[in-house]
Amino acid sequence: MTVHAAVAPTPSRAESIQRIVTPGGVEAWLVESYAVPLVALEFAMRGGAAQDPAGKAGLATLLAGLLDEGAGPYDARAFHRAIEDLAIRLGFGCDRDTISGHLQTLSRNIDPAFELLRLAVCEARLDEEAIDRVRGQVIAGLKRDANDPDSLVAKAFREAAFPGHPYGRPVRGEPETLETITRGDIDALRARTLAKSDLKIAVVGAIDARTLAVKLDLVFGGLPRRAQLDPIADIDIHCVGERRIVDLDVPQSTIRFGRPGMQRKDEDYFGAVVVNHILGGGSFTARLFNEVREKRGLAYSVYSHLNEYDCCAMLIGGAATKNERAGESLEVIQKQFADLGAHGPDADELDKAKKYLTGSYALRFDTSTKIASQLVNLQLDGFEPSYLDERNAKIDAVTMEDARRVAKRLLGKGELLVSIAGRPRGL
Repeated sequence: MTVHAAVAPTPSRAESIQRIVTPGGVEAWLVESYAVPLVALEFAMRGGAAQDPAGKAGLATLLAGLLDEGAGPYDARAFHRAIEDLAIRLGFGCDRDTISGHLQTLSRNIDPAFELLRLAVCEARLDEEAIDRVRGQVIAGLKRDANDPDSLVAKAFREAAFPGHPYGRPVRGEPETLETITRGDIDALRARTLAKSDLKIAVVGAIDARTLAVKLDLVFGGLPRRAQLDPIADIDIHCVGERRIVDLDVPQSTIRFGRPGMQRKDEDYFGAVVVNHILGGGSFTARLFNEVREKRGLAYSVYSHLNEYDCCAMLIGGAATKNERAGESLEVIQKQFADLGAHGPDADELDKAKKYLTGSYALRFDTSTKIASQLVNLQLDGFEPSYLDERNAKIDAVTMEDARRVAKRLLGKGELLVSIAGRPRGL
């Protein structure tokens, strides 16, 4: 008689998610858990730095930085004291496409925590003193970065890749653009962008759906129904095949490289995830790591990753090496792009990549804040909770034929837009 051991079914992440629509029409995803007495909330809405008007780069960054610098009856100092007294974590951020916020609180402090979040979202004071202080902090950071190789190479790459497009502007702005921004500009951007129409929320922790619905209407119910966003045109990376050099008197060359990528809803996206892992996303097993660092000692770190803005998908990467070895390093990097694009991976590379990508996926869900962040990103990308259960199966389903086809499409013949900060030799 043959005895078959029972195989426990893989727990479903999607089944743990409750989809909530409040009486006020606010939608959220909730993972209810009482393992620890904490509640973590993440939210995002479209309207990031891409919405900055021409000549006002850094406006969205200032807005995000001011939301917790005084709100309602509290000036900035009193607001931060209220947060600290209750051990609440509250903050806001801005990237290319979104303005986001996060809240983490002990469950016993849910009421005051959500009230402070409401004040920040709906009643930020935008006091002139706070504006001047936050503006000064951003400008000081920009001045510190004025001769930073990473900042300079990123700027050169951005300006070459996206000429005349909002993505070509710096998220934090420039000192000269920040100085022109007024309270009226900040208030106008707040009115245009902070709205319920594209609000994505995820909550994880010790709170039930009924209580959360009340709290979400309290926090977000007073926002305008619809945002008034300027349309942003889709764009591909320009200047692929060109090199931009920023002269900087330092012993190392900092290199940024990139080419068009694939959006998350592309039918070949999971093949691209696997191919990128083999190329440069897999750290110690990646071709770039082995060829550039291990075999030749050209760089301590070299990497590639997929990057998806709303209006542009990219495969980008970077490295840093001695000036005298910059040309050799770049030659090796481009050869790896071209070889993988032409021939695809071998069977061992494909197997190891798929095992790593599926096995490590759980690490994205090992804290409440990580779970909430992942759920917000899924919503922004237009996916359903079922993605959480389907993702690893889609990675596993990538065949050698898929990988070779996608590698050719993703990597081409190795043509790259390259920016370099330093005094590279051998180009």
